[in-house]
Amino acid sequence: MGIIGVLAFVAALLLSVMVHEYGHYATARRYGMRVTEFFLGFGKRIWSTQRGETEFGLKAIPAGGYCKISGMSMNEPLEDDVKHRAFYLASTPKKLVVLGAGSFLHFILGFVLLFTLFAGVGTSQVLPKVSQVVDCVPSTSECTANDPISPAKQVGILPGDEIIGVNGVKMNWDEVGKILRGSAQKPITLIVLRDNQELNIEVIPATRVVEGESRGFLGIINEYGLVRKNPISAIGDSVEASVAIFQGSLKALVGLPAQIPALVRQTFLGEERQADGLVGIVGVARASGETVSSGVLTTGEKFATFLLIVASLNIFVGIFNLLPILPLDGGHMAVALYEGGRRKFAQLRGRPDPGFVDVEKLTPITMVVFLALAFLTLLLLFADIFNPINLNL
Repeated sequence: MGIIGVLAFVAALLLSVMVHEYGHYATARRYGMRVTEFFLGFGKRIWSTQRGETEFGLKAIPAGGYCKISGMSMNEPLEDDVKHRAFYLASTPKKLVVLGAGSFLHFILGFVLLFTLFAGVGTSQVLPKVSQVVDCVPSTSECTANDPISPAKQVGILPGDEIIGVNGVKMNWDEVGKILRGSAQKPITLIVLRDNQELNIEVIPATRVVEGESRGFLGIINEYGLVRKNPISAIGDSVEASVAIFQGSLKALVGLPAQIPALVRQTFLGEERQADGLVGIVGVARASGETVSSGVLTTGEKFATFLLIVASLNIFVGIFNLLPILPLDGGHMAVALYEGGRRKFAQLRGRPDPGFVDVEKLTPITMVVFLALAFLTLLLLFADIFNPINLNL
């Protein structure tokens, strides 16, 4: 496992935590609330500095962070000059903005990372350049003496040629591939770029049956490489990828309880773990390390994979934090919505203001959820250490 990849992931994770907490900090300050602490990590304080009324710093255990806003509970003792700035006194919309700002910035960070991937690094795609010409139209997995010569070899297509169009029309490889697949036993003319010169090469693709469907077969193996998108296209691709990751994360969260029994078997009974199964922070760090140290991927592909991992993690964490259970942000948002709805209902009925919800009375529920999350975290930790997922990189 590459130590550089692990360290890069830890740095990216701490950056994500800082961005999340900054969302709470900035919006709380915007609404006049007092923020007394902004720390990365937990445990013993190893460094801090005072800026205004907020203490910024680092703590010994790099496992998260927090932003301490005064008056999260109505029972918190506050000085007389700051009581009016307590969080619980804010309007429901302001509470929702402050509580949801962390997840919102996770989504923004995930989108920015995906945009960087599509526009700056590129994604691995099939290129129009020919890497290898296949000798035959194979009837099995390998050529035999009875197999006919491949159409590409018959017409003299060479490694290094770039197929840039069909029948007089220049197009990208995806479009060329579609035409080739639909042109079995039909004559077509390929536009081939060779040594900076364009050639028109007539060819009749052979027929191969793939998954019960007859397709045109030319007999070439294309090169793969990173392809960047222009900024406008990259924005669209980033939106699509964000939505896809969002939907996949929701599906994973809904199916999470059903996967826990399998995770227990994988952790303690040695059952093989699946690449699409549950994985914890240690597992993601290991995946990042394996990606960076892989001898199969190019440097660009390693960086692209790393960006995708971190972007996906941010979107997943953003959704997870919005779950309507305490102590998550979504749980506090649910309390704020209930409190606001109860107050509005009372106003409509002409009844007195029912007051604020005492969050501390919900501590037993919070502890149950906390213990459940702690159990899952430890289970994933043991699984990632003693029976890690094999990415085969």
